[in-house]
Amino acid sequence: MILLEDTWFNNPALQKALLPAVYETLIMVGLSSLVTVIIGLPLGVVLYVTQKGGLGESRGVNFVLSSIVVNITRSIPYAILMVALIPFTRWLVGTSLGPLAASVSLAIAAIPFFARLVETALREVSPGKLDAAHAMGSTRMQSVAKVLIPEAMPGLIAGVTTTVVTIIGYSAMAGLVGGGGLGRLAYNYGYQRYQSDVMVITVIVIVIIVQAVQWSGDWFTRRVDHR
Repeated sequence: MILLEDTWFNNPALQKALLPAVYETLIMVGLSSLVTVIIGLPLGVVLYVTQKGGLGESRGVNFVLSSIVVNITRSIPYAILMVALIPFTRWLVGTSLGPLAASVSLAIAAIPFFARLVETALREVSPGKLDAAHAMGSTRMQSVAKVLIPEAMPGLIAGVTTTVVTIIGYSAMAGLVGGGGLGRLAYNYGYQRYQSDVMVITVIVIVIIVQAVQWSGDWFTRRVDHR
């Protein structure tokens, strides 16, 4: 039985734990999102360019990246991937605990997901615009940098938004194995100590963060969409 003084509303220690948990969650989401965009964007471009009929068609490269790297990684549930990457995470950052360590598995899980969204966004660009760029003498790199990516920018920003929202959900799961953040707060107090009010508060905070990310992403998408 939980006494009133043990609830979040009457426990200053629990109240003070909320802000550090939010901070750790934002660190996890921020770092992993940054790495995801840096790696996932060029990966998605390569997937598009090397596909059949693409600017630099290469079935071998496309098969390896698409069927092996992206599809297999996306097929592994995040909970399993997170645990399986603990030795690699410990080798890479020197620890398997904390927001920095959790960012490794979050990024690895999100990169192939984002790469597929990038590939989908690029496919929505009219082939006629690329043909016009070629007719004016543009190289493949110029066509990608000056035509393909700018024209696909609304879809790319929407893809970033979707990916960040997904990472926020994953970050709560990462807290269960030492990643910290709101997930750990909800698990340690809301689940293990049966304090449902802590669980409700963490869910509300996560929803607020997701709504803020979604609103910002939608706003930027509208700003760059000139159609």
